[in-house]
Amino acid sequence: MTDAAAMTAEELARACARVMWDDDRASQRLGMSLDHVAPGAATLSMAITPEMTNGHGTCHGGYIFALADSAFAFACNSYNQRTVAQHCSVTYLAPAFEGDRLTATAHEVSRRGRGGLYDIRITNQRGDHIAEFRGHSRTVKGTHVPPPGNMRTDTE
Repeated sequence: MTDAAAMTAEELARACARVMWDDDRASQRLGMSLDHVAPGAATLSMAITPEMTNGHGTCHGGYIFALADSAFAFACNSYNQRTVAQHCSVTYLAPAFEGDRLTATAHEVSRRGRGGLYDIRITNQRGDHIAEFRGHSRTVKGTHVPPPGNMRTDTE
């Protein structure tokens, strides 16, 4: 395994995403795909299945939130510092329906010290604006890719 110091920022973001994706059973099980990752940014998409609809015949908001939260996670973990959500909020703007393919595009608004702020836009396959999600992140101990001279950092 290559150490983090030898990678460009883009390579490091992709390496962090690979490590995270391998262990992200929730996103995988929901049928999400990781379409793009870069420093402070990520795009994930997911098809809405019949099991994801509610009593109104629309996509349950929890699935929209989960997609946005996963995009948030990949964006804020792209710097090789383990990062978790400290606070998240979502505003639903339009319904999504069975058969829609939703895309969550996350971008960094601010990152200072241990905190970050990320906006995630959720759209459908026609580009309709479905929801807006804002996530506040907090770094914790540990890295995804080993720093020089260290092969394991998950116990820090």
